Amino acid sequence: MSGHGTPIPMTAHRASPLSGTAEVPGDKSISHRALILGALSVGETVITGLLEGQDVLDTARAMRAFGAGVTRDEDGTWRVQGVGVGGFAEPDQVIDCGNSGTGVRLIMGAMATSPITATFTGDASLNKRPMARVTDPLTLFGARAVGRAGGRLPMTIVGAEQPVPVRYTVPVPSAQVKSAVLLAGLNAPGQTVVIEREATRDHTERMLAGFGAEITTEVTEEGRVITLTGQPELRPQTIAVPRDPSSAAFPVCAALIVPGSDVLVPNIGLNPTRAGLFTTLREMGADLSYENLHEEGGEPVADLRARFSPDLRGIEVPPERAASMIDEYPVLSVVAAFATGQTVMRGVKELRVKESDRIEAMATGLRAGGVEVEDGPDWWIVHGRGHGTVTGGQTCESHLDHRIAMSFLVMGMATENPVSVDDASPIATSFPIFEPLMAALGADIRRGT
Repeated sequence: MSGHGTPIPMTAHRASPLSGTAEVPGDKSISHRALILGALSVGETVITGLLEGQDVLDTARAMRAFGAGVTRDEDGTWRVQGVGVGGFAEPDQVIDCGNSGTGVRLIMGAMATSPITATFTGDASLNKRPMARVTDPLTLFGARAVGRAGGRLPMTIVGAEQPVPVRYTVPVPSAQVKSAVLLAGLNAPGQTVVIEREATRDHTERMLAGFGAEITTEVTEEGRVITLTGQPELRPQTIAVPRDPSSAAFPVCAALIVPGSDVLVPNIGLNPTRAGLFTTLREMGADLSYENLHEEGGEPVADLRARFSPDLRGIEVPPERAASMIDEYPVLSVVAAFATGQTVMRGVKELRVKESDRIEAMATGLRAGGVEVEDGPDWWIVHGRGHGTVTGGQTCESHLDHRIAMSFLVMGMATENPVSVDDASPIATSFPIFEPLMAALGADIRRGT
């Protein structure tokens, strides 16, 4: 699959019981950060388990453009020869980040406090997404940003020649914004402070500490106060990337709604700032268990076992949980369609500005498949029909959004009639082995509509 090429329509048909082991790819969030921090360290960082989806490959290419050495061994091990904090070279060409909001925003932060200039672009979806939420705080360091109307790509960042440290309160829960500010703070003298009122995924803080940065987190009345001491010499690391919980969501949710299923998803990252979906599913009555709990590289991991759960019930998802599962709401809404009663999701306005307006995309597709959905600016409610009564039969627009495409394909595995998506090619950005992995479990997904 290609996230940048000819559209690839796909159709999911009602599946036999799903069974087996789902070896999902490495965590996308950690993969991006491993490449970027490896490039900012001094020496060779070795990465195993890197997600080789298009988003991460675009970040690897960007790190090469900024002067780092990035190579892949035949066995899938990646090696990054870092240039050190403040050591980025000015790229010769425009940096194309494809579909990746995480990649472009983190890379902007990493280069914004070096005296270089870089121009960023992306695909049609990424070029519609707002960048001001990142560029606004970067200008506080002394950087300048010039882009299209509304703060959109293509955009040129002129790095600060004499950066100053910043104290910044993140206005909306966003790990990308927080991480961009922290990465910019690496090359600013003194202490950069980021305050977030609601906790978001903390991979950046964990990984910065692992690379030797002086970073502390304190919970105060203001929220989580993260303090980073600038201009460290980062030490190269050996990183084993855990498997991606956001990718695991799809085989897990499919197993819950396809009768007779029993699927094991090994070695999944269970960082508490990322595991909100699994907590929510268990509250809905899902037969979901954790096995072999342990830790890798400072991140908690476990094997997840998901079994068919015929008695799922709708719940109200706590708004404060949104940041820990923001990418999983689309597939949660599919599970909610097969539950009994209402599933209420609030505090999710961030979904309106992802790769697509995910609330609108999912609500439209679910309604076309016979499911009642209500939605507002930062909330939506799925009225579950219960197991065995979801009609399906619709063709859904993916809007160049990998998670929308995969969510509707999961839906089609348990509906009365097949469910199609107009373009599944964006799945390659995050889950390039989705098709063969689901087929090996017993899913019936076919190309075409």
